[in-house]
Amino acid sequence: MIKCDLTYAKLDVSVEDFQEKVSFYHRALHEKTGKGNDFLGWVDWPKNYDNEEFARVQAAAERIRKDAEVFLVCGIGGSYLGARAAVEFVQGLFGKKDVEVLYVGNTFSSTAIVQLLEYIKGKSVYCNVISKSGTTTETALAFRMIRQYMESVYGTEESAKRIFATTDKKRGTLKALADKAGFETFTIPDDIGGRYSVLTSVGLLPIAVAGIDIEAVMAGAKSAMLTLNDESLKTNAAYQYAVARRILENQGKFAEMLVSYESHLTMLAEWWKQLFGESEGKEGKGLLPTSVNFSTDLHSMGQFVQEGSNKLFETVIVVDQPMLDATVPEAQDDGDQLNYLAGKSLDWVNKMAFRGTLAAHVDEGNVSNILLHIEDTSAFTFGYLVYFFFKACGMSVYLLDVNPFDQPGVEVYKRNMFKLLGKK
Repeated sequence: MIKCDLTYAKLDVSVEDFQEKVSFYHRALHEKTGKGNDFLGWVDWPKNYDNEEFARVQAAAERIRKDAEVFLVCGIGGSYLGARAAVEFVQGLFGKKDVEVLYVGNTFSSTAIVQLLEYIKGKSVYCNVISKSGTTTETALAFRMIRQYMESVYGTEESAKRIFATTDKKRGTLKALADKAGFETFTIPDDIGGRYSVLTSVGLLPIAVAGIDIEAVMAGAKSAMLTLNDESLKTNAAYQYAVARRILENQGKFAEMLVSYESHLTMLAEWWKQLFGESEGKEGKGLLPTSVNFSTDLHSMGQFVQEGSNKLFETVIVVDQPMLDATVPEAQDDGDQLNYLAGKSLDWVNKMAFRGTLAAHVDEGNVSNILLHIEDTSAFTFGYLVYFFFKACGMSVYLLDVNPFDQPGVEVYKRNMFKLLGKK
């Protein structure tokens, strides 16, 4: 399903030189013996997920879709990025949606919160609040305001039927609140961290409410799990990508720029940035994950990539078959001088932009490029792709000899913020 093309990567050593280390860490992932091994539940999740809860997710999504005009996904980081990435990846930016899915609880912006509350007035609203502990401040603050609004409109009893909580199975502030209020709850598994949680109820409920076939998503993930359970660097594309990242870092690269040529992959890149940034940015190590969408960002970032400090490399997601396509029409007067493109497909034009940019950056700019080819942007491919990145991230970060599954640094800003807010 995914081909890792290293033809343009400009690696000074072969990825296969890392086979011994990769084999060691492959066993560490699958035998759960490496650092952070208590958060490796995602490795076998596509075959071991809770079928009963999966069926409840489907049933809840069906109920919501019958009555909701707006579905609020209240969460931050891994609690919403994966779902939003999936919805845009599969449906595009302007696809027909029976239910409008909106993402809240991911900012302290007063303008964003107040505008959201104004926007949903008069609409049939349902909400999914997502937090392992229930104490994530951005999410808890937004949810308090949303819940009070909903109870003022629907009353306490009806609001409880419209609110769903995805949280810890047994403990935590949100779990206690949900049990007391009578919200239906879904589980964040103990052994799967937030940024690895999109294939759990965290991501699956919003994805299903959007009308996407979550069985196809899980089938894609299971296909990846089976295909990528292979330690060989000759065949495992996820490990090829993982090793190439480390080689390029050893060659002096500081940042990895994820590139796509489809606008509806922008949120996939945002999810990818959290996955890799939180996983490997520790102990003074790791690549800075950044992203662009071409050709749009060629008009703002292209100059730097072409002739800048050359401390970055590009990883390009190439979609072989676009979701939609059209043919450039001919104009009788050719006033815009575009008749040379008449009869060509828009995707062909996009692919030529990609090829021209690749040649410019690699041949003249001396910028290393890794190409990741995916077949399409279906639900199946999304499931496959996120598992591919899970596996690549785990391997790549183990090769740095740090824990891929914790994030101790993010607690520092919280301590400072709570002090300033006056929290005891």
